[in-house]
Amino acid sequence: MSVKRQQLVHILHTNDIHSHYEKMPGVQSVIQRLRGDLEDRGEAFFLVDVGDHMDRVRIETEGTEGQANRAVMDATGYQLVTLGNNELLTFSKEDLNALYGDAPFEVLATNVRESGGDRPRWISPWTVREAAGLRIGFLGVTIPFYTFYQLLGWEVADPIERLSVEVPRLRREVDAVVVLSHLGLGNDRRLAEEVPGIDLILGSHTHHLLEVPERIGETLIAAAGKFGGHVGHVTIAFDPATRSVRDVRGGCVSTSEAPADSEIEELIRRFRLKAEEELSRPIVKLDRDLSIDWYQESPLGNLLADGLLEWVGGDCSFVNAGQLLGGLEKGPVTRGQIHRICPHPINPCRMVLTGGQIRRILEESLLREFQEMEIRGFGFRGKRLGMINASGIEIEYDSGGPARGKIRRLWIGGEPLIEKKPYQVATIDMFTFGVGYQEFREGRDLQYFLPEFLRNILASWLNRPEAVDASFQLRWHDIG
Repeated sequence: MSVKRQQLVHILHTNDIHSHYEKMPGVQSVIQRLRGDLEDRGEAFFLVDVGDHMDRVRIETEGTEGQANRAVMDATGYQLVTLGNNELLTFSKEDLNALYGDAPFEVLATNVRESGGDRPRWISPWTVREAAGLRIGFLGVTIPFYTFYQLLGWEVADPIERLSVEVPRLRREVDAVVVLSHLGLGNDRRLAEEVPGIDLILGSHTHHLLEVPERIGETLIAAAGKFGGHVGHVTIAFDPATRSVRDVRGGCVSTSEAPADSEIEELIRRFRLKAEEELSRPIVKLDRDLSIDWYQESPLGNLLADGLLEWVGGDCSFVNAGQLLGGLEKGPVTRGQIHRICPHPINPCRMVLTGGQIRRILEESLLREFQEMEIRGFGFRGKRLGMINASGIEIEYDSGGPARGKIRRLWIGGEPLIEKKPYQVATIDMFTFGVGYQEFREGRDLQYFLPEFLRNILASWLNRPEAVDASFQLRWHDIG
């Protein structure tokens, strides 16, 4: 069959932009060029985003509760989007209602409901769109961090189980099925293998760039990388006589050399000014400097550890110094400064560790290889792990001692640490994912505390003069 006798439907797609506003004008420029070419040829297209457009690490997002992203998405002309974990985990239901309640695009979340079973009116489990006389069925799924979503009032089902039910139903009504998948490449491959009837999976979450899409059976898997570096373009070719899919092909277009779209630039500039104004409001006035050090104990690190212990409760608390990207100087401190030094979407948690596990964590904390360990992902937006800042515990150590043998004595709550005794430890969710200090992954009886981020705890404790005073009390005592 010649190409001319085929009916073509195009899908332009982005994913995992993560509030890289500097790339958005180029993304729009590429989309406008592709859109113009398709319109000139009279060929139908859809523009979709596959989640994590938002990231609170950027002030434009933090200072506008995501409204800057929403404005850019509106101006870009998205028709369909799905939710990433950055949208669902870092914004409240109220924020999401405000962001999406009147959106001109449709939000697809096949495996997302509110606790209790209802869906917000702005979420659709699937949709059918017509183009070139053809019916295209779209679904959207997001990665199920079950425990976290339950705490935020969401019920997120197993995506492959949900699609195993929904795809066959939808397949009977449409000529092609497209899944917007915020599951990661490994799960996309599994989805293609286990759920028949999907013509195209548009992927995200693991930031994979498929310049040449993968094919598994009858399913094509495409993805456009991360941070707005590429725009994906997939073409679905149909037999006009049978309305059946004949071919699905795709690729990605780099935005690196694209001219900046001036409308998007101006839009971002306006929202940046709005965010700066919001974040410039003072929240506390300090009477002294509070420093941070990734390699040794420091007041600001101690303050965060103290706040974490009281916020979560427990016998002691541990947080890595790398969570704080800078110190605070004497004088007024704004919300923007707190965000700048602690931008991570990381939540507090509590677990049970034995005295022996606590000792091993603290021994690792004294090793340069751990202090300088580079961490990527897991909500961390910093550079290096840094040492452990602690509260509720006193540590006597010999800096000249052997590796993993420097600690001499430990006290928790004024009592000597007992190796086999279980202790309630306040810490951070990042450690429960198996990153950084290794003993945390063995913690038992995990309990997460949402929606608070570490910066919320830090801001609260900065407003307590007695807490600031206590942050200068040493917990690590070098006898070497």
